[in-house]
Amino acid sequence: MKKLIVLVSSIFMLQACDDGDITLESFNFDTVNIQECTDNNLIFKINDDEMLLLNIPASSFVNIETPDGSPRTVTVNSTNQIIYRIYSGNVTDNSVCNLIPPASPIVQEEWTATGGTIEIITDPIYDTDGITILRYTHNIKFVNVNFSGSSNSFSFTEYIFGNHETDL
Repeated sequence: MKKLIVLVSSIFMLQACDDGDITLESFNFDTVNIQECTDNNLIFKINDDEMLLLNIPASSFVNIETPDGSPRTVTVNSTNQIIYRIYSGNVTDNSVCNLIPPASPIVQEEWTATGGTIEIITDPIYDTDGITILRYTHNIKFVNVNFSGSSNSFSFTEYIFGNHETDL
């Protein structure tokens, strides 16, 4: 009788397990470079079927070196946006930079950042003479950013987006 109870209990427990959708708690764009759309304020990173978009004014990337410990800050809001998307297939820059985006791949999931700040540290890149500035690099970091989507949310205390270079 004990064996029968254990068997029935085991079957019930297996039926009750939920192996449903994986809940997103993070993403990883560490190994991909920042790209930009030349016609708008979008800079982004692509990792196969994922895209991390940053939509802030170009004026946020001032070509003036920031003092140590004093980054420029931009508040995340409806104007200064960070958006994370998962597409139905591998995505390219055409998916966001074209005036009329392609029909495929399509956005399957989207999380929009709410709250937090974007910190930007700007440094000059010098020519080999050590005097002539060639361009500037802007190190971008998200601080205390919360992402909300239709099914769940996740947050970062700090996330290094990467380096965005601008010409003089």
